[in-house]
Amino acid sequence: MRTSQFPLSTLKETPTEAEIISHQLMLRAGMIRRLASGLYTWTPLGLRVLRKVERVVRDEMDGIGALELLMPAVQPAELWQESGRWQKYGPELLRVKDRHHREFCVGPTHEEVITDYTRRELKSYRQLPLCYYQVQTKFRDEIRPRFGVMRAREFIMKDAYSFHADVASLKATYQAMFDAYSRIFTRLGLKFRAVEADTGSIGGNGSHEFHVLADSGEDAIAYATQGDYAANVEMAPTFPAGTPRPAATALMTRVATPHAKTIDEVAAQLNLPAHRVLKTLLVRGRAVPAVAVVLRGDHELNDIKAAKHPLIADPFEFVAPAEAIALTGANVGSIGPVGLSIPVIADYAAADCANFACGANEDGWHLVGVNWERDVPLPETADLRNAVEGDPAPNGMGTLAIVRGIEVGHVFQLGSTYSAAMKCEFLDEQGKPATAIMGCYGIGVSRIVAAAIEQNHDTNGIVWPVPLAPFELAIVPINGHRAPAVQAEAERLEAVFTGLGYSVLLEDRGLRPGVAFADMELIGIPLRIVVSERGLAAGEYETRLRWERENHAVAAADLLAWVQGKLSG
Repeated sequence: MRTSQFPLSTLKETPTEAEIISHQLMLRAGMIRRLASGLYTWTPLGLRVLRKVERVVRDEMDGIGALELLMPAVQPAELWQESGRWQKYGPELLRVKDRHHREFCVGPTHEEVITDYTRRELKSYRQLPLCYYQVQTKFRDEIRPRFGVMRAREFIMKDAYSFHADVASLKATYQAMFDAYSRIFTRLGLKFRAVEADTGSIGGNGSHEFHVLADSGEDAIAYATQGDYAANVEMAPTFPAGTPRPAATALMTRVATPHAKTIDEVAAQLNLPAHRVLKTLLVRGRAVPAVAVVLRGDHELNDIKAAKHPLIADPFEFVAPAEAIALTGANVGSIGPVGLSIPVIADYAAADCANFACGANEDGWHLVGVNWERDVPLPETADLRNAVEGDPAPNGMGTLAIVRGIEVGHVFQLGSTYSAAMKCEFLDEQGKPATAIMGCYGIGVSRIVAAAIEQNHDTNGIVWPVPLAPFELAIVPINGHRAPAVQAEAERLEAVFTGLGYSVLLEDRGLRPGVAFADMELIGIPLRIVVSERGLAAGEYETRLRWERENHAVAAADLLAWVQGKLSG
């Protein structure tokens, strides 16, 4: 491909609306162009990368026996009402009406459609297991689309669904899909982790997320410093200390804390570290108006863990400020467990504290020197917080470390969440009706492109892993328009490497070398070959790998082997 025939629409300046690196570089490299909020056109350059992701995904899906189909993007409301998600899914579901005033939605996912399709086709256990997948455009009406294609309203997704006669069969397919996902991200040249995760709005039992590791990632991942344990921070369990609580050495005292509302402000006024100041939060209860949860000041409440506690309401919700005052006599920030008349649950770490400070249930006052059992009954204890760096690893091997990740894939063991609601049944070996058991497996195809850039970039632009690069080779002749021999050699190399199956971009716009080099670096081509009169005279070419800062002089006789060695590794 020649640059004179391929639209390279690069930008020198970073567009003001681009907040993160991938959005900035995708716009600057000319991979996408904004149509409206959360809607992007993929240019020929961007589409080349997108198609590379799709090819690897399809190859691995086909390799485990998944069957590709294509379902409608527009789905009838009746299916979503049947599953119970028409209202539950919320405002992200784009609802529309046709000319006959029938209700539809633009599909954000396809559990309902695939279940409807399968219940019409499935008759006998002999047809199971079944596994279908598609690569298709989805739409979720995000309240605030941002970060380019990372959180767009319209996006491309590979979604797969499996149907089984029993749990053992589901688990086998789940493992096959898990392994296929691991191969996909490995083949794409990405650093990733598979982590235990919450099933969220999809529902079901077992779940793993696949995260591309990047400092800009929205998700925190906890992993063991030894062994292979990894989980989303919201899923990583924490444990009691396992050692006796320190002895009480201070008397409980009431201390004025004027204008102190945050943990940091209270800790500063009391001259205590944040971990010795306990915070008490009021949340909705299942059978009572409110439950008080107590945590260390340096820890964060995990609402997913909290909502699973039998005393706490699901969905999780904080008590309104006015109600908190009515229940405790104080505003949030001055509430404490001493003397409370509502149920109290202490996080394990909070229950291990001694001689701590807490709210006095009166605005502007705190208690110091407080101890469980002596000053306040020790309440029920539970795991209520996010794990932090240095916590004991759940696998019993070392401690937890925290990294940032971008979720690009998610696999679920759905069970019968949708098949039972929609009566997707088959006749079992005894000829009796049985409900199919389902699995669900998604990959954000367009999100992978952005995540790869977040992980692979420098100050000059994108640094594509070879499997994702829109072109593997860039050939840049120096003054080719004035040096026929240079231009002819550049064209010969283009033909040779194209014939060997490499994707090649030949620079023939007549630009100054520095401008041409900058474009090739911005769009992230892994290997650049420079053809010049000086090099031809010396029988060599100047080459550079995108992830290196030094040029290499490669003899003409060695060029082919050198390129093959660099691009195959």
